[in-house]
Amino acid sequence: MKFIKVLFFIILLFIGLGFGIYYVGTNIASDKLMDVISAELEKSGELENIKQTIENDPELKAFIEDAKAVDEDSLPFTTKEEATRVVVKKLGISGLREIQSEVENGQMTKEELLNEIEQNFTEEEITALKVIAYKELYNK
Repeated sequence: MKFIKVLFFIILLFIGLGFGIYYVGTNIASDKLMDVISAELEKSGELENIKQTIENDPELKAFIEDAKAVDEDSLPFTTKEEATRVVVKKLGISGLREIQSEVENGQMTKEELLNEIEQNFTEEEITALKVIAYKELYNK
């Protein structure tokens, strides 16, 4: 009986360690990804290009500006870090890289990108992403 208790305790310990490693690992990966993306966008001046693209495209501008009137208390996440964590969990880093390369090479249209987002995220998550994008673009 004592052997079973020890074995049960060891199994619980491994499950706890596995969960902890997974949670900490995704946090570290999402933080690292956010730092790399932010630094890359700022260095290359691409952030200004993105802002100009959104300002010049009425459809994109309307899509992002939907976030103005949203009550942030009802959102599933409100920070860039939390958003990054959710995006990494839903799409994976390789999925993000694939989407990025397809968009950069012109192989994915706006509509296809929005469709991809709608397939992988709930309405609440999309709204939260819009709010974060709005804050980032307009420094609010």
